[in-house]
Amino acid sequence: MSKLVGTMASAIDILLPDLEAIYKDLHAHPELSMQEVRTAQIAADHAQKFGYEVTRNVGGTGVVAVLRNGDGPTVMLRADMDALPMAEATGLPYASTVTARDEDGVEVGVAHSCGHDLHVTWLMGVVRLMAEHRDAWRGTLMAVFQPGEEVGRGARSMIDDGMMTRFPKPDVILGQHVMVGMAGTVSYRSGTILSAGDSLKVRLFGRGSHGSQPQTSVDPVIMAASTTLRLQTIVSREISPRDSAVLTIGALQAGTKENIIPDDATLKLNMRTFDDDVREYMLGAIRRICCAECAASNAPREPEFTTLSSYPLTINDEATIERLGAAFKSHFGERAYEAQPAAASEDFSVFGREWGVPYAFWFVGGTDPDQFKSALAAKKLNEIPSNHSPKFAPVLSPTLRTGLEAMLCAAGEWLGKLDGDE
Repeated sequence: MSKLVGTMASAIDILLPDLEAIYKDLHAHPELSMQEVRTAQIAADHAQKFGYEVTRNVGGTGVVAVLRNGDGPTVMLRADMDALPMAEATGLPYASTVTARDEDGVEVGVAHSCGHDLHVTWLMGVVRLMAEHRDAWRGTLMAVFQPGEEVGRGARSMIDDGMMTRFPKPDVILGQHVMVGMAGTVSYRSGTILSAGDSLKVRLFGRGSHGSQPQTSVDPVIMAASTTLRLQTIVSREISPRDSAVLTIGALQAGTKENIIPDDATLKLNMRTFDDDVREYMLGAIRRICCAECAASNAPREPEFTTLSSYPLTINDEATIERLGAAFKSHFGERAYEAQPAAASEDFSVFGREWGVPYAFWFVGGTDPDQFKSALAAKKLNEIPSNHSPKFAPVLSPTLRTGLEAMLCAAGEWLGKLDGDE
């Protein structure tokens, strides 16, 4: 068992009911990206209560809480706070019924369907336990509650708000994410663990007309449909089978009425890649195909491209993961194992890239063990509601404890070894 976690074992038992109440409150009151005012206040007030130097409104709603506890390394722990613009369908008694207006002014449902409420709860637990057990560690702990991960802007906005000059430079940056996987497990890997992600909006321009007179139009609906189909050939026909890539058209929007050919159509697409060269090729291919389809349709102008979000690869530092892997194995035993890369994306690595320090990111399983075992036996793991599903709902026990212990165990590798320890 991790020495630091062992020191806090009884305190963890006592704290878990309070953390469960915090989690349920956060889950029932989600907030959209860059709008996390309530969540940020809860996190900031909590850290301030336990003696941290708290800075609010970093990069918008971001919170940085620093606890100095003598000489030693500086460890940054990060949790993202934002929820998704979607209605929840879990049926939980504490399910979200919140609606809000997104950045386009559209009223949408809001739900913590990616687990960020759990991330905040874990870090709040660590904040309290580290403050209450200062005799068990030395160094500086920096707890970062980050906005806007779901739109890929939160980490960058905090960096752009002077984070690197306003706060101590970390020796290591650590983060974790709840995912589909047996609850009670922790998985990690060296090197690439999360894909790069790019989301684009492509506006295609035609010429509107009456539905009965298509010859007088340049139909953007046909243009958008042809473009959608052709874009799918980038992965299937232009990317080597040895390279992993995904391209999804998540939205195709055009027109208002069945007998009106509209002036324009909009595609919103998302791509995931595990190699920077493949990423650049696909971005170029998207532009080439969209422009070619517009030209083939005799469009009056070229398409308009807007970047909605862009996430870099998350590439774990080899030495850091080797150290963490040994610590997780020692503490969790067979419940800690090596993960496969996931085709999800994160802006977590922006902090490490900008500061030029090692970082590590790992997964915590959140699926009910019996449900996971049954799905595995039936070869139906893909049917378990995953992150971003309206039915995604991590089971709280033992997920809450596992994530708390994993973060403490990781931080303890740098902060928990006092002078004289082996």
